[in-house]
Amino acid sequence: MRPEIIVPFVMYCALLWWVGRGLSWTARLGTAAATLVLTFFVLLFERGWP
Repeated sequence: MRPEIIVPFVMYCALLWWVGRGLSWTARLGTAAATLVLTFFVLLFERGWP
């Protein structure tokens, strides 16, 4: 695998763990979902959509 995929994924997991330390499981899942959706839209915009 390429490092430009692995490194951001590991950083995302570490940041999600650090932010979610004091949150409940539902709040952790919501934070993870919101972050993934935001990442998806950033990637779409970066690749020239629309």
